[in-house]
Amino acid sequence: MILIGLSFMIALPVAWYSMASWLQNFVYRTTISGWVFGLAIALTLLLAWLTIGFKAVRAALADPVKSLRNE
Repeated sequence: MILIGLSFMIALPVAWYSMASWLQNFVYRTTISGWVFGLAIALTLLLAWLTIGFKAVRAALADPVKSLRNE
């Protein structure tokens, strides 16, 4: 979670600046809201938790005999 948070803190200013400058090129100008970035980090954290949880459950339910037999 620390790496995801760190990458978000690095990417946030870059994404904000690039999106703001891109949106200013349109005839009907609009601004980008902060909730968009909040939603993005929330979905990213949820996806990471689901992936880690799925892998942990799969590893916990695996038969160690089969794993040792293959090695």
